[in-house]
Amino acid sequence: MVAAVAAVAAVAAVAVVDNAPIIDLHNVVKQYGAGESAIFALDGVSLSIYPGEYVAIMGASGSGKSTLMNVIGALDIPTSGEYYLDGIDMASLDENQLAIVRGRKIGFIFQSFNLIPRTSALANVELPLAYQGIKMKERRLRALKALDLVGLSDRLTHEPTELSGGQQQRVAVARALVTKPALLLADEPTGALDSKSTADLLDLFDLVNAAGRTVVLITHEADVAARAKRIIRMRDGKIIEDTAKVLA
Repeated sequence: MVAAVAAVAAVAAVAVVDNAPIIDLHNVVKQYGAGESAIFALDGVSLSIYPGEYVAIMGASGSGKSTLMNVIGALDIPTSGEYYLDGIDMASLDENQLAIVRGRKIGFIFQSFNLIPRTSALANVELPLAYQGIKMKERRLRALKALDLVGLSDRLTHEPTELSGGQQQRVAVARALVTKPALLLADEPTGALDSKSTADLLDLFDLVNAAGRTVVLITHEADVAARAKRIIRMRDGKIIEDTAKVLA
C-alpha cells in the first residue's frame, strides 16, 4: 500500500498552502421558472469541502445532487449565492475564464467515460495537457505515468472500442489526474461498470485520496458511497444530512 500511494502521489500530488476550503458554497440557489411555478433545484445550499477529503454526495432522482455537481464543476451558474473554488470567486469569471478554471482545477470522471473514439488511450490522456499548451515531451511523460498508475501501461495504443468498460473508466481516471487538479469530481463513475470493475475503481479512488487528492463522488449507490470518509445526503434541493466517518 505504501508503494502504491507513493506512485499515486508522483502523478497526482497537489500543494496545500493552508486549510482553506477547496469547495466553499454559501446559500446557493438554483431556480428554474418564476412565481408559483418556480422550481428550486438547489434551495439555499451551504457546503465546505477541504483539501484531502473524500466526500460522497447522495440523493434520489430530483434531489438536487446532479445540479450541485454541475455547480461545483463550474458547468452551471447558480441563480444566487456564492461559490468559491480553491479560493476563486466563480461569479467573477466569464465563460472563457470558467473554462480555464475547469481545465486546471477539476478532473472530471463521468459514467459514460467521454473518451474520444478512434483515438488511443495515450492520446486521450494527453489531450487536456495539449489544451494547456504543455509541450509534447512533457505531456507524453505525464500521460505514460498516469496510465501506468491505473494499470494500463500495456494498453497505450488501444482505442476505446478495444477496451472493456472498466479499462475505459481507468483511462478516464488517468485523464482526470494528469493535469494534477485541485479536485477530482466523479459523477456516477461506477454506473456502467460490473462489480469487479467497480471494486477496482473504488480501490483506485482510495489510493488517490490517500495520496492527498480531494475526491468528490456523486452517487446513488450506498455501497459506493460507503467508501468515502464523509457522506452528504440531499432531498428537494437541500442538504439533509452531512456525516463524517469516525476514525478508530
